[in-house]
Amino acid sequence: MKHLTTCNYLKELRAFCITHQVGNMSKASEILFASQPTISLQIKKLEDELGVKLFERRGPKLKITTEGEILYNIALPLVQGIDHIKDEFKAQQGDLVSGELVIAAEESTILYTLPGPINTFVNKYPGIRLKLSNVTGSSGREQVLSDEVDFAVSSMLDTPKNLDYAPFVSYPAVLITPLNHPLTQKKEVTINDISQYGLILPPSQFSSWRLIKMMFDLKGVPLNVTLEAGGWEVVKKYVSIGLGISIVTSICITEDDKNKFATIPLSANFPDRKYGVVTRKKKAISSPAKSFIEILTDYYAHEKQTGR
Repeated sequence: MKHLTTCNYLKELRAFCITHQVGNMSKASEILFASQPTISLQIKKLEDELGVKLFERRGPKLKITTEGEILYNIALPLVQGIDHIKDEFKAQQGDLVSGELVIAAEESTILYTLPGPINTFVNKYPGIRLKLSNVTGSSGREQVLSDEVDFAVSSMLDTPKNLDYAPFVSYPAVLITPLNHPLTQKKEVTINDISQYGLILPPSQFSSWRLIKMMFDLKGVPLNVTLEAGGWEVVKKYVSIGLGISIVTSICITEDDKNKFATIPLSANFPDRKYGVVTRKKKAISSPAKSFIEILTDYYAHEKQTGR
């Protein structure tokens, strides 16, 4: 039987992974409390050992090569596994008492989708430091890919090949209008009807804007956007004071909102909006992240069963 051999390149692999994540050796040296020449030598050692070039210099930033990308996908789970071995050991003992969990999500997701699961998680694992990164548009994906966060909770229209996406809940689309708006008198509101009025939408980099634009394009109807405003709370405020109408997901409509504006179902014209967990392919998921994802999926499975 072959004996286990020890990896002699842990420091080099860690330096390589951090350099790729932050884009240059100077920042990597600050994170790793090492000099920049040390980081450079560690990466050079890996290149000499493997006989490949791991980075190409593009101005002030380093661009990873194809070979470097392959090594990064192999090395990162190993480095993360070693760095989190204490937390993983405690987790295997059923003692998840320390560690950190960082989740990226848009404001509406943080406000409406995550509070229940977060409350359950915090009460069950009070020793875990939980951080929420409030992102906009595609920046959540970027944080996942750069390993700034454990995972993102988002709605995605398409899934890049370097990401995994696992939906856990969906919400129907609704039209919100000022009270006594002409559209409230119609039995069924179509996309053609909506196009006659100015829409208030989040900025175009948000997936919500892209989905609405796609549905209008499919019908061959022009999208009439009169105001772009960041965040559903801002959108709802401007609809309530009569500056336009909007298309939102039903999750962001509260009991208090029902006295501020009218809500019209759009299920006949718009697909339900799916939300899911976004992770980087082949990434080693930490025990706190695994526990939160389990709580998240169980929470919404129960919601669906009970019809809440």
